[in-house]
Amino acid sequence: MKKLVFATNNAHKLDEIRAILGDKIEILSLNDINCHTDIPETADTLQGNAALKAQYIYENYGLDCFADDTGLEVEALNGAPGIYSARYAGGEGHDSEANMKKLLSEMQDKDNRKARFRTVICLIEGGKERFFEGIVNGSIIRERKGGSGFGYDPVFMPDGYSETFAEMGNDEKNKISHRAKAVQKLCEYINK
Repeated sequence: MKKLVFATNNAHKLDEIRAILGDKIEILSLNDINCHTDIPETADTLQGNAALKAQYIYENYGLDCFADDTGLEVEALNGAPGIYSARYAGGEGHDSEANMKKLLSEMQDKDNRKARFRTVICLIEGGKERFFEGIVNGSIIRERKGGSGFGYDPVFMPDGYSETFAEMGNDEKNKISHRAKAVQKLCEYINK
């Protein structure tokens, strides 16, 4: 079975990717390869950040790998939080509650609620880089709903649905999410 390192320290993302891929590919975590570095995301695009993480693993461990970067892009906020989605409220680490609170506060007086989640995956295989993108359009609701998922899931409702990602549950979300779309493209490429 093909093995790929997924360059993330985010346990939620790791579980989500493993659930989406099923038993097609063995996914190794950074922990599995004894990488305990917090790889800096210093690029100014999602594609750049995904590439930085994948390049770090490939250059330091010599393993085929992929990394992703995901952003919530809100039209009324000129695409913010974008690449700063995980650190939107400032401070150290990823404080989903604070991030959501800040977003809802900034959206309070806005009628345009359009938003999209966008994931870019960088795969490095045999030294060659390839990129895969997944987008899901939707809107930011006025108050959080649902208890599953992570990040902005309780305030994001995908177009064509009457539930937020957090209300859907992981199985449903993993069929339609931005990450699922990007991973699907990754899978199709790997299985060619």
